[in-house]
Amino acid sequence: MTVLQDVHEDHGATFTERGDRRVVDSYGRPDRTHRAVRNVVGVCEFGYGVLVVTGDDRVEFVDNAVSNRVPAADGQGCYALLLDPQGKITTDMYVYNAGERLLVFLPPSRTEAVAEDWGDKTFIQDVEIRVATDDFAVFGVHGPKATEKIASVLNNAASPEAPLSFVRGSMRDIGVTVVRADGLAGEEGFEVICAAESAEHVFDTLVNRGMNAAPFGYRVWNSLTLEAGTPLFESELEGRIPNVAGIRNALDFEKGCYVGQEVVSRVENRGRPSKRLVGLTAEAVPDAGAAVFAGDSAVGEVTRGIESPDREEPIALAFVEFEADSEDLTVRVDGQDVAAELVELPFVEGSDRSARLPAYESAE
Repeated sequence: MTVLQDVHEDHGATFTERGDRRVVDSYGRPDRTHRAVRNVVGVCEFGYGVLVVTGDDRVEFVDNAVSNRVPAADGQGCYALLLDPQGKITTDMYVYNAGERLLVFLPPSRTEAVAEDWGDKTFIQDVEIRVATDDFAVFGVHGPKATEKIASVLNNAASPEAPLSFVRGSMRDIGVTVVRADGLAGEEGFEVICAAESAEHVFDTLVNRGMNAAPFGYRVWNSLTLEAGTPLFESELEGRIPNVAGIRNALDFEKGCYVGQEVVSRVENRGRPSKRLVGLTAEAVPDAGAAVFAGDSAVGEVTRGIESPDREEPIALAFVEFEADSEDLTVRVDGQDVAAELVELPFVEGSDRSARLPAYESAE
């Protein structure tokens, strides 16, 4: 459940489900709101699941479980993956070192399963795992004026500069943590974390005080991240090998990728995978799962597509065979094959670049 359902309803929100959480879908006029965020700044309540990890062995324990290095210093974070024994992604997450505890933000559909799995493995280490989703509210602030927005309302701290670093400050005398985001919308961005009981005042501050910001929901988040070329967990990452998704920022190849205490192969290999994530333009918007063809041969499938508010044309992300090109390329829409073309990601250049923008190493 969103922390602020009544407040969002007062803004005219409609809702959707994300895992077991009810989140804002839209406040109406999503294309107009999308452009407001892309041109200035907007605010969205994000529906993360949250784990709190404490104990003397907390950093070592989580570091051994995930694909990236967990920072040892307070005020730092990382983006990381959990992989199954075949090297496929079971969830992604952000891990923040908050001094005496680690805060883990992950998809709400995976929170309980990860807490249970990790809890079963703590018996020989000083580690405690607690589900704390209901304790926190998290607001994303995104747009080319995001830094100015945060500066206009944040007291007792300067805006963090390095991606996934954070500071502690206040807004209207309410304690907040402000994280520099990693550009998923293709724009400057921050996440503002506060106690759930303070969420209404923090949301009001972010929307109405200092520089005004447009409230937006997950429909606009989907269009922003698609234009930015950002693979998301539910649509592009779940069940994929990281090399295929092309996300390099979640992997530390020097440490290997861990599943509990078991080291698996380094996500297939460091060379060229069999498929890659690409951008498509098409004559009509394809649905998720739509087949992509090169001539008469199926070469991939769409993960999600939209009518791009910025490009004013249908765009999509798709996994296709690595060697596929735009020659004689089509995508199936409503039972018909319509012309499509591969385009370089991102679809739209903004004030920042997504840290998950697909990148692939050569086979050599």
